[in-house]
Amino acid sequence: MAIAIGVMAVAVRLIAINQPYIDNWSWRQSDVAAIARNHYENGFHFAYPQIDWAGDAPGYVGTEFPILPFLAAICYKLAGVHEWIGRIQAVIFFAASLPFFFLLVREIFGVVAATWALFFYSFAPLNIFTGRSFMPDVPSLSLAIIGLYFFLRWIENAEKRFFFASAILISLSILIKLPSVLIGASIAYVTVAAPKAFGVAPLSKNSCDGHRPPLQLLALFATIALLPSAIWYWHAYEVAQKFYPHHFFGAGGIQIMSASWYWKIAKQITTSSLTPLLFGLALVGGFVTRPGALARLFHWWLAATVLFIIVVGYGNRHQWYQLPLVPLAAAYAGAGCAFAGSKISATKIKVASSIFLAGSFGWLAYNSATSFYRPVAAELRDAGLELKRTTPENSLIIAADNGDPTVFYYAQRKGWHFLEKEGIYDGNPSNSEQVITDIEILRKRGASYLVFTKNTVWWLDYYGAFAQHLDQTAALLVAKPQFKIYRLAPPTAR
Repeated sequence: MAIAIGVMAVAVRLIAINQPYIDNWSWRQSDVAAIARNHYENGFHFAYPQIDWAGDAPGYVGTEFPILPFLAAICYKLAGVHEWIGRIQAVIFFAASLPFFFLLVREIFGVVAATWALFFYSFAPLNIFTGRSFMPDVPSLSLAIIGLYFFLRWIENAEKRFFFASAILISLSILIKLPSVLIGASIAYVTVAAPKAFGVAPLSKNSCDGHRPPLQLLALFATIALLPSAIWYWHAYEVAQKFYPHHFFGAGGIQIMSASWYWKIAKQITTSSLTPLLFGLALVGGFVTRPGALARLFHWWLAATVLFIIVVGYGNRHQWYQLPLVPLAAAYAGAGCAFAGSKISATKIKVASSIFLAGSFGWLAYNSATSFYRPVAAELRDAGLELKRTTPENSLIIAADNGDPTVFYYAQRKGWHFLEKEGIYDGNPSNSEQVITDIEILRKRGASYLVFTKNTVWWLDYYGAFAQHLDQTAALLVAKPQFKIYRLAPPTAR
C-alpha cells in the first residue's frame, strides 16, 4: 500500500512538469530559474547567485545555498534550458523522503497510522504543488525528514554511519533553506528524552549519565549540522552588502504582525494548504497520541514551527513557509485514523469508512491544489517572449510587473522593476512626478524599453502627466491586450 501511494504521489507531481513559470508562485520560481540560467550562461560561479532585475549591475544577491539552480545549470549543458529540469529536482527529493517518512511514523504510531500519514503527506495540496516547483522548500524539508529518521537510528544503536548521515543531511537541509533549522527542536527532544523514555541502549560508556549521548558527540553533530550554514549565510550577507541591488532573500521577514494577519494565515493553512478534513483529523490525532511517547518529537517540531510563524509573521505571507506543517499534520492525522480504526470492529464498516475518507480527502485536495496551478502570470511570460523577439539582445528593460521577474526571465534580458528603489520593487506610484523621476533615472542608466502588463497598464490612464511625458520620450512598439511595449528615446533626445 505504501509503495502504491508513493507511485501515485510521484505521478501526480509529473503532471504538467514542463509548465512555464506562470503559476501562483511564478516570481519565486523565475528568480531561481534566472540564477540557474545565469550560472549556465555567465560561468558557474557557485558562490555568487545572479538575478536579472539589477539593470546594468551584475545582480549578485544573497540567497540560500544555491545547489539546486547550480545542478539545473549543469543539466542545461546536457539537455538545454527547460522548465522540467528545475521542477524535477523537487519531485526527486520528495520521492526520496517517502520511505523515510513512512518508517518514521510507523516506528512512533504503528503501520496503520504510517500508511494513512503517507497518504496525507503525499496528497496535501500545499505539498503537491510545492513538490513540483523550482524552489528549495521541498528538497530542504525532505532532507530534514530523512536526517531526523537517521538521528533516531543513531540514538537506538550508536552506529556511526547513522550519526554522520543525519548530521550531513540536516546540514544540507539548513543550507538549502534556513528555516529547516526548526527540526532542531525534535532532535533536542529526542536527545534529552528518548533514551530514558524508551529504554534505548546507551550510546557509549562515556555517556554523561549512561543513557544520553556524550556531549562531545552532540557537539560534533551540532558543528557538522550548523557550521556550514553559518559560513554560507555570512557569505550571502556579505554578497548582499557589497553588490547592487543589496538584496538578501528573506530579509525583513522577522516582524510580528496584527491578529488579522495571523488569522488570514490560519485560514489559509486549514483550507488550501491542508484542507479542512486533514486539519480536523490532525487535531484529533494530536489529542489521542500518548503525551509521554516518542510522538512528542512531533509536538516539539510543531511548537517550533508555530513560534516561527508568529515571529517571522511578515515572511509567512508566503504560503510555502508553512510547508513543515504538512508532515506534522499528516503524522497526527494518521494517528487519529489508526485510533478511530481500532474502535471499529466490523471489517466492512472499516473498509467503507476508509474508502469514504480517502475519497473525500482526494476530492478536497484536488480542488485546492488546482487553484495553485492557475496561469496568473501568463501575460508576463507573453510580454517577455515578445521582448525577446523584438529587442536587441543586450537591451535593458523597465518592467511595470508588480515585482514579478517572470518578464525578465522569458525575455532573457536584464532590467529593473518599475517602480524601484535601489533595485528593489517599490510598489505603485503615489503621483506622476514619482513615475517620471524614476523612469528618467533608469533611462540615464541605459534603459531602452518599457513594458506594461494588463495589471499595470492602468497607470497610463491614472497618471496623466506621466502618460504625456511618455508620449514625448517614447514610441509605442507593441500594443496587445496583455501588454504594451515602448521604445524609450535616448536620455538626451526630447
